[in-house]
Amino acid sequence: MNRIKHHVKKGDQVEVISGNFRGSSGRILAVYPGKQRVLVEGVRIIKKHLRKSQDNPSGKIAEREGPIHISNVRLLEREKSEKDSKSDKGKKGKRAQRGEATSKEG
Repeated sequence: MNRIKHHVKKGDQVEVISGNFRGSSGRILAVYPGKQRVLVEGVRIIKKHLRKSQDNPSGKIAEREGPIHISNVRLLEREKSEKDSKSDKGKKGKRAQRGEATSKEG
C-alpha cells in the first residue's frame, strides 16, 4: 500500500487560488488523497436533497461543502499540534545554549 502525500492536510488554513471559488479561504475539513480532492470549510456549498425519514419527517435540503481539486488550494498556515510546539521549544533552548558556549570560547 502506497501512501500519497500532499502539500496540505486536515486542519490547515488554505486559500483557493483557481476555479470558480478563487479568493475564498477556509480550514481543511477532509483530504481524499486517492481522488486528489479536499473539503474546505465554507467553499463550494452544495445543496443535497434528503428524502423523508424518521429524522426528517418532511424531507430536507441540506447544505454542505463539496470537494475541490487539491491543486487549486494554497497553504496559508499549517495547524500547530501540541507535539510540534513542544519540540520547537526544546530546539530553540538547545540552540541558544550551544551558541553561548561557542561565543565564550572564541
